[in-house]
Amino acid sequence: MKLILSPLILAFALTACGDNKSRFLIAPVAKQTEQRVSVASIEVRDVSLPAYAAASEMMVEGADGALRPVKKALWADDPMRGITGTLARTLDLRSTAAAAAEPWPLADPAQVQLEVRIDEMVARADGNFGLTGQFALSSAMGATRDRLQRFDIKVPMGDSSPATVATATGAAIEALADEVLAQLKR
Repeated sequence: MKLILSPLILAFALTACGDNKSRFLIAPVAKQTEQRVSVASIEVRDVSLPAYAAASEMMVEGADGALRPVKKALWADDPMRGITGTLARTLDLRSTAAAAAEPWPLADPAQVQLEVRIDEMVARADGNFGLTGQFALSSAMGATRDRLQRFDIKVPMGDSSPATVATATGAAIEALADEVLAQLKR
């Protein structure tokens, strides 16, 4: 009996001590006045992320330029899913259009598809959170003209703590949503 219990107790102890990392959500979106846009619906395609940003570890840039994981901090959700969902929710709350992440949940297709490719998404050593890349708006139904737009967003950070990085990530996604909505006003 003693030989059977020892491995069980050891396995339980290792499981209890295993993952003591905190998990962080992307900061919630603040509801603002709805902006009137030229389309009624927006499908947000899965956001494309660089490998380091797609990992569950939260990364920050060191003074030497190297990206390193923040100790004991992980994203609470898969980063691609979390960023895609946050962007869709922000567009939905800040515009007159209905917005949802793919797959589009309604029977009638969305009037516009939004594709976002992020080149860089990092808490920089200079105290800014940087989000750069390109987004494409396309409409198979001709609801709006197709277009490509580059973005370069910087959000100041007071420090590089996990909570600050999560808040800056949310603010950068909100700024990206505002750039997308500006294109849909035309």
